Amino acid sequence: MTSQTEVLSQVQRQTPVQPPPKPPAAHLDEYSKVLGEAEIAELRALASRLRGRSVHMVNSTLVGGGVAEILNRMVPLMQELDLSVRWDAITGGEDFFAITKAFHNALHGESYRLPDESFKTFLDYNLQNQQKLSFDADFEMIHDPQPAALIEARRANKGFWIWRCHIDLSRPNLKVWNFLEPYVNRYGGAIFSSPAFSRQLGIPQYLFYPSIDPLSEKNRELPPDFIAQTLERFQIDSRRPLITQISRFDRLKDPVGVVRAFNIVKRYIDCQLVLAGGGATDDPEGEAVLAEVKEAAGKDSDIHILDLPPWSALEINALQQASSVIVQKSLSEGFGLTVTEGLWKRKPVVASAVGGIPSQVIHKHTGMLAHSIEGTAYQIRFLLANPAIAQRLGENAHEHVREHFLITSDIRRHLTLFLHFLRSSSGNGNGS
Repeated sequence: MTSQTEVLSQVQRQTPVQPPPKPPAAHLDEYSKVLGEAEIAELRALASRLRGRSVHMVNSTLVGGGVAEILNRMVPLMQELDLSVRWDAITGGEDFFAITKAFHNALHGESYRLPDESFKTFLDYNLQNQQKLSFDADFEMIHDPQPAALIEARRANKGFWIWRCHIDLSRPNLKVWNFLEPYVNRYGGAIFSSPAFSRQLGIPQYLFYPSIDPLSEKNRELPPDFIAQTLERFQIDSRRPLITQISRFDRLKDPVGVVRAFNIVKRYIDCQLVLAGGGATDDPEGEAVLAEVKEAAGKDSDIHILDLPPWSALEINALQQASSVIVQKSLSEGFGLTVTEGLWKRKPVVASAVGGIPSQVIHKHTGMLAHSIEGTAYQIRFLLANPAIAQRLGENAHEHVREHFLITSDIRRHLTLFLHFLRSSSGNGNGS
């Protein structure tokens, strides 16, 4: 019998199907077809008062993960609004990204076992990046903990510095948080994805939901032929229900738990599972987690584990559009843009009630929340057995995303915040 690993190797070697013609980058006017002309006119009116202002985005990777996806779409749209926007990613060695991954896990509540020297290593790499990058923009937006110490580069009365935190800080490991907090408190403001994520800080805090781009390759409508060819490429049976989780291979996404929930569902319903994802350049644990998932799947030919490269947006889109149920069984979650993507595609979503997910999945209205492997399996079975309810949830979910979680809303929040800083600071240059 051919093992699952051998099947995956065969799939990976196949020639990719011919994708639909790639559209040119979407312009703002095209979003009026989705949102109406009034919303786009509002963006232009807000941006007209910021014309010529400069914005500098800094995060830890240009590829992989939700932050990079947001910035890849947000930066060109802001540029179209006549803001001068540039985007840099910090660099570092394997030791730096091992430390920041440990920070990430610790800030989600896990223990921190690295030696105290790791804090000095973290600061040394931040200093190296501080010396390489230029910080001369009107608005410096530093994303997440990895580059948080770049605040050392702020010059007195020059630029408005904002820390954008995309992760859940509701129960952080205090050793790591107490190390980072003094740096965060030096910013002019902090942005969180949920009220529950915020901390007691001496600076203003703001709520910004993350967002998806409805016109991106990952979210636009695809021709049925391309969806069918994608399923064929990955040896997925289009005639049987498909359960899908799209996520990095990360223990906090609990892909092994998804396999176990699927095994329960499969006792009652003939179905298939796709676990599709990849890695990010700032995440060194992906290979180990992928191996754990393959071991949990064993030789079950109905479990498709797809380690996809970062340029697989169309394939991910096709898998989501072909799915009967989309799952996000995270143990901890900043927001979960893969949930947003599934909701936008009118798919019934079963997700863990953690992090920012309950802002998106309103139980029994836009999707189903679960708290365990067994609960996840139960909700999947219920939706597969009740397609009319699944369809109603999907329609509600699409409207919920359109109202709250699209990139145009995210840009509007940024423009409003920039104007707020300009007004409230009266030219003092530090946003505090």
